[in-house]
Amino acid sequence: MHLINTHPYRFGPLCYTQKPYKKSHLSLQTTIYCHPTRFHKHYTAAAIQSPMEAAGTDSDGREFKNPDEMWLEHTGDTNKKTQWYHDGVAYWEGVEASVNGVLGGYGHVNDADVKGSEGFLQTLLAELFVDGGIDRHLVALDCGSGIGRITKNLLIRFFNEVDLLEPVSHFLDAARENLVQENHMALDKHKATNFYCVPLQEFTPDAGRYDVIWVQWCIGHLTDDDFVSFFNRAKIGLKPGGFFVLKENLARSGFVLDKEDRSITRSDSYFKGLFSRCGLHLYKSRVSFMHFNLK
Repeated sequence: MHLINTHPYRFGPLCYTQKPYKKSHLSLQTTIYCHPTRFHKHYTAAAIQSPMEAAGTDSDGREFKNPDEMWLEHTGDTNKKTQWYHDGVAYWEGVEASVNGVLGGYGHVNDADVKGSEGFLQTLLAELFVDGGIDRHLVALDCGSGIGRITKNLLIRFFNEVDLLEPVSHFLDAARENLVQENHMALDKHKATNFYCVPLQEFTPDAGRYDVIWVQWCIGHLTDDDFVSFFNRAKIGLKPGGFFVLKENLARSGFVLDKEDRSITRSDSYFKGLFSRCGLHLYKSRVSFMHFNLK
């Protein structure tokens, strides 16, 4: 299942994954979604539960009747919304720039995460690009790139160029350092090109630059309206035939608000409702499981 439509390009993979840290109230499933217009599996608002009807909780156990109630309380005016994003970045500014740090103390799941994503990406490239894109100059955008973990271990092996987008400056500095050697060894055939220290809600890509826009474990920091705005802006950054991959945590139902890092974990139906608002159609999805001991 994947999204895209209402736009001349086809959008690709959206991938939802369980993030391995401290959230014992979440399911351990990982799903991945993809989207192209030439496929006609559509998800309309009438076909799925409206996310606005889904109840949720916060990390203290407080219950909300629906997302509107929660968003009104936490981002209901300009000052609250500014504070929401400030607090989210501030949380990650206090985390060490390492694999274990960006994975919340569960650095041991890195290999399994990369392996699962690699298999999914290989399938998508084979299905959506002629000859798997071998004859194309492939360019990817790594959103919420952190220290360059996904770029270094996955994307740079499949794409000629990868741009990194990350709002936490010391993470991006570490990414530059981590990828210097990769760039040297690749001899410009596969390299990290641009490093953007910009939050998702403020980023607009260059038109037609990317074959794949990869969004992993970061979209939960955006409000619903900014989620929709981001994907609507990001559409212009895709080349014809390009697609999105979203890999993200899933709540069992409704949503869960993490008050510590200012992020929301959405259910599958919640995501589908938002993608319907973006005019995206689901192309492919995958559910996987990561095993780890919660602290």
